[in-house]
Order: sequence, then structure tokens, then C-alpha cells
Amino acid sequence: MAQLIVRNLDKAIVDSLRARAARNGRSAEAEHREILRQTLARRPVKNLKQHLLEMPEGDEVDFRVARGRARRVDL
Repeated sequence: MAQLIVRNLDKAIVDSLRARAARNGRSAEAEHREILRQTLARRPVKNLKQHLLEMPEGDEVDFRVARGRARRVDL
């Protein structure tokens, strides 16, 4: 795993990080990791239009359902 050292932070930011970590039951280091993970691992939220536009196009043949012969029904 890589390491990250952050220098020259304001005391207020460090105090805020420690307070947030305490509220969440984590160490300041674990809280820092979680903040980075949540912030940087976010995927952009897509709306329905974006999803539909990204769908591959196809012919009707691509969606055809293979069907066997119909079975005989005695009534």
C-alpha cells in the first residue's frame, strides 16, 4: 500500500478531523482514509437519459427469442 503524508495543515483542520474520527469511532488516520475513499472513489451520478444513450444499439435480430414448436393441448 502507498503512503500519503500531508504537511502544513491548519490546526483547526486537524482538530476537526480528530473530532470527526472520534464521532465515527475511528482513528484520525482511518478517518482520513475514509474521507479520501468516499471523495475520490465516487462515480459520477448518471441520469436515465445518460444511461439510455450509453446503451449499445442493436437490430431486432439481437432481441429475437428462440421458440420451439407449440405443444398440442387437448381440451
